[in-house]
Amino acid sequence: MIQFLKKYKAFIFGFIIIIPIFNLLGYLDLLIIPEEKTYEIVIYTIIWGFIIGLPIYYFENIKKKRDSVLIVLGLVAVFVVTIIIDNKMQTPDNPITLALISSFWIGFVYLIVPKFIRKYWKLIVLIYVPLFAYFTYLRLFSGGLDAYLEIKKEFPFFLFFLPIPVLFVLWFYEQWKWLQNLKSEKAKAELAMLQAQINPHFFFNTLNNLYALTIKHSEKAPEVILKLSDMMRYTIYEGKKDLVPLKDEIQYISNYIDLHSIRYKKFVQISFNQNVDDNIKVAPLLFIILVENAFKHGVDSLSENAFITINLNTIEDQLEFILENNFDPNETSESKGIGLSNLKHRLDLLYRKNYTLTEQVKDSNIYNVRLKIPFDA
Repeated sequence: MIQFLKKYKAFIFGFIIIIPIFNLLGYLDLLIIPEEKTYEIVIYTIIWGFIIGLPIYYFENIKKKRDSVLIVLGLVAVFVVTIIIDNKMQTPDNPITLALISSFWIGFVYLIVPKFIRKYWKLIVLIYVPLFAYFTYLRLFSGGLDAYLEIKKEFPFFLFFLPIPVLFVLWFYEQWKWLQNLKSEKAKAELAMLQAQINPHFFFNTLNNLYALTIKHSEKAPEVILKLSDMMRYTIYEGKKDLVPLKDEIQYISNYIDLHSIRYKKFVQISFNQNVDDNIKVAPLLFIILVENAFKHGVDSLSENAFITINLNTIEDQLEFILENNFDPNETSESKGIGLSNLKHRLDLLYRKNYTLTEQVKDSNIYNVRLKIPFDA
């Protein structure tokens, strides 16, 4: 509570300052205080206390901005002039007073949300100029004060205040849209970061294998160079896109499997089955994390009888990716969990709740993972 009061002490000062100001203006007959209407006094005190407290609260920022200081001084001048004119002319519903009060409030709002006023100033003018012109006509040219007071009884004057909630809703929508854009940009930044983290060590391992092949003058070296080049291109350029053709994703996974197969001296049974329309589109670089885990935590941990089985199918409007591999249950690694955690986070960003990712261990040494995601035709 103390911290709260310290943070917003400027508004407390505003409420304290406004009370003697009201009494002074009332003493000088520059302000009529309706003593019989306590609720009005309370409301006016809160509003004007807040108005006075606001520049105090932002004093440090205002000091750095000369334009803000001039606006505050101008608003104070408009307020003082309004009180003097309204008191001297003693004209009920004075159009001059109304114009000055409107200018004060628009200036006050501009001080708080300048971008909003600059963006919608044409709309504000379009709304308030005709309303003010019509009010002036009713007040000055409709047959005198008595005729105006009769019209006032029947005319729905609340319409003059209708634009205020409309503009407030518009401002609220702007804030909501800004917040949504901020969330979207944050999600895109997180997604780009996760994509950048995808198996960089694979490329280093492949380059080491390529180095060994070139020393041996192996005929496989050109094939490795071509596949690695295609994969690097795909990761750098296609990986930044929101969607890619499934056939490109399949080719990327096939290249990855081929490059891994080259480096193994042991026999590894790898099966990659596809029953899909490869022209559909999906988010890039999703499945490769699961394939990488199968090699790193399955094949690499076994000396013999290693296998990986991958099935890619379409089920109605979803794409199903099923991977199964065996592993050594005596070897565990935390990095596998990190890879899956990154994948889940990325799936959350891309599909929210419109996906399923399940994993299970069969017979203590067979790992099965199933991913279902929606696709674009």
